[in-house]
Amino acid sequence: MAAGALARQHHLQLISALDERSAAFVALGIATATGRGVVVVTTSGTAVANLLPAAVEADRSTQPLLLLTADRPKRLKECGANQAVNQEAFLQPVCRWFGSSHLDGMQQLTLSNIQFLANQAWHIAHGLGGSNPPGPVHLNLPMEEPLHASLEDQRCLFGHLGHRSTGATNIIYALPDQSVGRASSLPSRLSLKLQHPGVILAGPWRGLESRLPAFQDALCDLQVCCGWPVLADPLSAVPADCPGRIEVWEPLLEVLPQPFDNLQILRLGPLSASRSLENWLRQQRGLQLLISEGDTRRLDPLGCALQDGMGLANWWQQQFWDQETSANKDLLACWKTSDRRARAYLDRELPLSGPASEPALARGLARLIPHDIPIMLAASSPVRDWLSWSGGRRCYGFRGASGIDGTLSLGLGLAIGHGQTVLITGDLALIHDSNGWLLTRPDGPHLLVILIDNNGGGIFEQLPLTLDPITAFESLFAMPQRVDPLALAASHGVPHCQLTHLEDLEEALVWGLNQNGPALLRICTDRRRDAALRHQLRHQLIEDLSSADSE
Repeated sequence: MAAGALARQHHLQLISALDERSAAFVALGIATATGRGVVVVTTSGTAVANLLPAAVEADRSTQPLLLLTADRPKRLKECGANQAVNQEAFLQPVCRWFGSSHLDGMQQLTLSNIQFLANQAWHIAHGLGGSNPPGPVHLNLPMEEPLHASLEDQRCLFGHLGHRSTGATNIIYALPDQSVGRASSLPSRLSLKLQHPGVILAGPWRGLESRLPAFQDALCDLQVCCGWPVLADPLSAVPADCPGRIEVWEPLLEVLPQPFDNLQILRLGPLSASRSLENWLRQQRGLQLLISEGDTRRLDPLGCALQDGMGLANWWQQQFWDQETSANKDLLACWKTSDRRARAYLDRELPLSGPASEPALARGLARLIPHDIPIMLAASSPVRDWLSWSGGRRCYGFRGASGIDGTLSLGLGLAIGHGQTVLITGDLALIHDSNGWLLTRPDGPHLLVILIDNNGGGIFEQLPLTLDPITAFESLFAMPQRVDPLALAASHGVPHCQLTHLEDLEEALVWGLNQNGPALLRICTDRRRDAALRHQLRHQLIEDLSSADSE
């Protein structure tokens, strides 16, 4: 009944889903693409439990998600009634706020009560008027029987809604943008000295899409002022033309000379997925300042940084700066020289020819996929390979809890919000969320799924694990599956193709991007060979740069 009412309103788009878990991740993808809250409506019982994985990711990713769950009235709780569980407690640990209608049923509420409840949920989900960042909220709505409205009531409701047409958006209400409130500045003795050498480290972006322009403008202005190199995670939303941006920086951390003592580091957001970066940060002795976009929770597991949640744009407005010094120019020149050599080395070692490898795919896809098409990177190997080898471009990713839950559904949500989108994923992540295919149709969403199939969890091949016999590794870590992903896509009516050699990659991309709806491109790789290749690339790059420095 409620879903039907929503569908009749022209200013809302209704998406019906069989699987609540998948539906919640689709909603999270749309919220991330648009920067505005998305409502997920479910029945009671285990349906509510299926919302938890997406709620966890929305919490960590600071994205607005409104979870509306039907429930049984108080008289039917704790008495063995059907579909009556303690669902009001399921999502509380990760939600910004929990609200409930009257415990005896929504029929006890007045219209003003309902409006107040809705406004409260909407504002808290978007981080408005409070100290918390955007995130998920849970509205639990006990309903007394009869649950289905009479035919007369339905006609009255639909007739009442019929005159409220206001133009189309995505399951969402229009929300005016509001910037994060300014926090007090740090004591001057703890402030960064922009005229002295430093590095800007931009981690994964966690904030509303509507706040990106102010962040990007502030970052570019800051770099022009101080001349510091910018080390940007592919999930950071740093613009490709940002001055001072270093394209290949993560492999350089182990070899780049550090000619300056007490190097300052401005860290923007959470850490990237890199052990090398963690080790490098631990070795630094200068001030590290971490600025988050309104998130005051601790985001520094290393314990190296002071943290401020005021947002970069607000922080930058409070800085007093001078022109960059020659020392800053020397530091940036050092990074750019090494970056140029590293890019030349990777172009030579990772050509788009021969059998497919994951490092070569990361580097090649970053160049072949048109820059106006958003890319989502699945957690695990894809996001790490793009960090190390791609050379940098803005991508989406959901690594708040570093899980593979909802990978396909998140990609579909981004495609609904953005239009044509590319998802790069591994085989386990895709199979884990195969119910996402249920939300596809021949005319959309326009999502090209690039499946890097290495027959299991390739990320574990990169860990220093020693297991005997080898079958223990396969069964406990790699966990290869017998499901044929092409047959699975075919069963859902999704066009698909497969390639094994990189010479065919450009043509295959043209095929996939020209489909009217979703499509699957499968690329098979060898996870053991690729693990050895990653080690070899790092080792040879260090030797290459070291020999160049000694000349």
